[in-house]
Amino acid sequence: MDQQRFLQQLQIVVDPSQGDVNAATAVLQKEFYTKPESLAFLIQVIISHNNADLKQLAATQARSLVPKYWTKLPESHRPQARSQLLQATLAETSTNVRNNAARVISAIAKIDLEDGEWQDLPPFLLKAASGQKQEERAVGVYLLFSILEIMGDGFVDKFPILFDLFGKTIKDPDSFEVRINTMLALSRMAMNIEADENEAAVKSFQGLFPSLVAVLNEAINQGDEARTLQAFEVFQTLLGCDSQLMTKHFQDLVVYMNQTAADRSKAEDTRIQAISFLMQCLQYRRLRIQGMRIGEKLTTTMLEIVTELGDVSPEEDDMTPARSALSLLDIMAQQLPSSQIIVPLLNNLKSYVGHEDPSYRKAGILALGYCVEGAPEFLSTQMKEILPVVLHLLEDPVLNVREAALQTTARLADELPEDLGKAHEKLMPALFRNLSTAMQVYKGETDGPNIDIMKGGTSAIDALVDGMDEENAVIYLDKLVPLLQKLFQHPDYRIKALSAGAIGSFASTVEKAYEPYLTDSMNAMQFYLTKKESEEEMDLRASVTDAMGEMAVAVGPERFKEYVRPLMQASEEALHLDHSKLKESTYILWGSLAKVYEADFAPFLEGAINGLYACLDQEEADVEVDLGQKAADLLGKEVIVAGKKVKVASATDDDIVQSEENGEIEDVDIDDEDDWDDLTAVTAIALEKEIAMEVIGDLVGNTGSAFLPYFEKTITKILPECEHTYEGVRKATLTTLHRAYAALWDVTEEAGQMQKWEPGLPLQVQTTSEVSKLGEILMTTTLGVWVDETDRMTVAEISKSIAANLKHTGPALLSHDPNHLQKIVQTISSLISQKHPCQEEEFSAEEDSDLDLTEYDWLVIDTAMDIIAGLATALGSSFSELWKIFEKPVLKYASGNEALERTTAVGVLAEVVAGMGSAITPLTASLLQLLLKRLGDEDPQVKSNAAYAIGRLVEKSEAHDIVRKNYPSILSKLESLLQTKDARCADNAAGCVSRMIVKHRDAVPTDQVLEGLVNILPLKEDYEENEPIYGMIVQMYKWEDPTIRRLTPRLVPVFQSVMGEPDDQLKDETREQLQELVGYLQKMGVGT
Repeated sequence: MDQQRFLQQLQIVVDPSQGDVNAATAVLQKEFYTKPESLAFLIQVIISHNNADLKQLAATQARSLVPKYWTKLPESHRPQARSQLLQATLAETSTNVRNNAARVISAIAKIDLEDGEWQDLPPFLLKAASGQKQEERAVGVYLLFSILEIMGDGFVDKFPILFDLFGKTIKDPDSFEVRINTMLALSRMAMNIEADENEAAVKSFQGLFPSLVAVLNEAINQGDEARTLQAFEVFQTLLGCDSQLMTKHFQDLVVYMNQTAADRSKAEDTRIQAISFLMQCLQYRRLRIQGMRIGEKLTTTMLEIVTELGDVSPEEDDMTPARSALSLLDIMAQQLPSSQIIVPLLNNLKSYVGHEDPSYRKAGILALGYCVEGAPEFLSTQMKEILPVVLHLLEDPVLNVREAALQTTARLADELPEDLGKAHEKLMPALFRNLSTAMQVYKGETDGPNIDIMKGGTSAIDALVDGMDEENAVIYLDKLVPLLQKLFQHPDYRIKALSAGAIGSFASTVEKAYEPYLTDSMNAMQFYLTKKESEEEMDLRASVTDAMGEMAVAVGPERFKEYVRPLMQASEEALHLDHSKLKESTYILWGSLAKVYEADFAPFLEGAINGLYACLDQEEADVEVDLGQKAADLLGKEVIVAGKKVKVASATDDDIVQSEENGEIEDVDIDDEDDWDDLTAVTAIALEKEIAMEVIGDLVGNTGSAFLPYFEKTITKILPECEHTYEGVRKATLTTLHRAYAALWDVTEEAGQMQKWEPGLPLQVQTTSEVSKLGEILMTTTLGVWVDETDRMTVAEISKSIAANLKHTGPALLSHDPNHLQKIVQTISSLISQKHPCQEEEFSAEEDSDLDLTEYDWLVIDTAMDIIAGLATALGSSFSELWKIFEKPVLKYASGNEALERTTAVGVLAEVVAGMGSAITPLTASLLQLLLKRLGDEDPQVKSNAAYAIGRLVEKSEAHDIVRKNYPSILSKLESLLQTKDARCADNAAGCVSRMIVKHRDAVPTDQVLEGLVNILPLKEDYEENEPIYGMIVQMYKWEDPTIRRLTPRLVPVFQSVMGEPDDQLKDETREQLQELVGYLQKMGVGT
């Protein structure tokens, strides 16, 4: 081997002025790194060369070659190489070279020690780590760290000796390097300690823990950024280790991190790292944080930090303590109960929004917006206090405060569409003023507060309109759509995209009323439908595609047909532009058009389905990863790379290693493939697959029999994705499979191949072989994922799908295997008792089991309880036996402390009653007692559900005496509910009264009750209750009731309204009955 040529290539890599780096790299790869001798030469460079940069490069390259070539070097040469390398490393003056050389030694040690060689290394290192010279101690400890890093589990028997040594070196009086290296070594020991197997090691570690904090504090006070980052990384690592190691000092550590984050005298990066640690605490120690009741303190601290934003936008990319604080508030709202985050936030909000300093006003309103996603249900109950604050700040004299208020309005409208939609009369004028004023004063600037106001105002209008009722949104069409169309002409592509989104939302909400604006909107947007020259052009193209899909749904098939073919052509081209967002928008467009055209989408189905197949066929394994110092803020975090979960272990620019796959030199520290196994991040391809899978569900669900030619292949294609590493794909796949089953059921039933299902097992109505086969596949696959799934949202979505199909297709899914029903019951039981894998915190054993639930926690239970309702619907009277299993937990939640719990449980009771029918009779007394109590609940949604449940119980139960006896109590509580506008209370109260009249007319004072009932007609929200209401009215006319006849003049306009648009106000049977009644009244000349 030409050593001079080898050295020359290395020198070029270190100093590009000496030659072509790419050419030198190619020579190294092809001529030298293919030979074992290259490792020996690199080790010699580390030992004897005088250039530190060259030695560092040699060390990083040698480290990657050791596993490949060390044992291929002559056995007689290896002892000398080890000895010289060890001595050279101890004598090295450059820290970077020492550390990289130490990693070469640890790589060699991993091989030799496992082979029974180099047995004198451990005692040598112990001696060096406790030597007289601080440089030797630093190297000795770092070498121990390096070896523990790659083979710590092999040193567990030496932990007592190491703890004794590190107890001294963590307090080394002369060298901070020794102290920080000890900290690193202890973190690697921690990764191999199991509390239940090594109690002594836990106690030893706990005893040293305060010294670890002292080292971190020292690094912070010295202003040493690199070592501070190392120390923070240690604490991030410890969060992933056995919880007992930090339990004793955890609360003090959290308080320290909170204080560090708040200290403005500290470096920004240090404060950001402290907040990042608190974020990780919520991931790894959520229940411990909750049990400490420290949420209020964290909230007030983060609020204060957010005031540091000043005039800067929270949306900019550069990370600051203020932006980190907002992110932490967001995570806290998701991970902690509202009492620990939302309540203290609202308690502080008044002082912040009333503060004379605009930074405080901005901080308060932004914090509110960042918290809404985690606690929408609770915030919905606080809208009377929140809305005035939002309206006040939308009129703030300071532009960036108004811009923050606009952002929060958009976030609130996204998460609480119904609540914000009801406030449109107050909100929309304020949003319009902000947007139109910014447009008027715009003078061509490319950034600044006016641009931010335009973006924020457009986003807020978009979100608000999306949650409004059609009749309310129509009011603003003439005023706002022309303004948005004008805004679409703005030169800023981001503003164009936002305005396109708002136009699409308007169309989606007002539907047919958008037709007069369709041509102008399409003409303006079509120009951008083929743009592809830049990233921002394709981003805009994606937004335009989304808007066009919404307009198609709005105006309907006939009005939109002229745009379909060119739109489909453009969308198919978009798939080849390698732009993830544009591809996702294309898939969504296909789903929208399928919804509009249903079976008439058939001409485009083949192209669409092939495009979606191509997406699912994409490989995710070959991803090039490039980390470096820019990725330092990812330390301790998890990312998804190539569809694999990857934990970032190193983000330094010191390591240059050779990739054996492609031979390139890259800035990645990957010791072996096992490091890629523990990840939670997502590739763009995985996200595309998630969207594509959802759209396949749209196609199969909307195109009916037209999809049958693709059905079998589609099922085969999507089934493997149930095991995808990314939970979003798993979730979308299971949801789509359930939609496919429901779609096949509908097509088969509509074709007359199956009769309408009947409740109960064994099946009274047999399914076709195709439906049966898919049902068996579906249940086997669903249970294979659902039972052991650890992602909460995936579990919740699967539960929703199971419940929906049980209600839609009946008991057929339960008939394939007796074990299926058993597994469903067992899984529901584990979910509602919080013992499912997705609810088991890794470190929850030490926590209080009675801690409050977050809204995300409750969603998992809520959706599981919906399956109970689905089972009752599917099994009918035979559900009685299963109810014995679920009765106690459901009734416990129905009497719980939290309104969310009571709301869900009472709603489930209503559906159980409806499903079981007369079999509910034995439970009448006990259920009625509970439901009457809930009818007087403080929460309007609970009362509303209770009214519905009582109505169903009255309707289904045959315990007539018990029911009639309670009529006076029921009616007295329903009287006020008929006047309550919140939570559909009046609608459900009217339905309940109607059922009561039909069942026991003589027990209801109809001359008193009907007046109040008619006053609230026609219903505007809960159309389901129209069935009992108009069924009762028709029956009262048949009974020739004098009160109903007297009310006829008031009822006739109601009949006309309810039989008009929207046409989903009445079911077909009820509509026919009402039409017959109206015909009779007209014939008799009554009320006309």
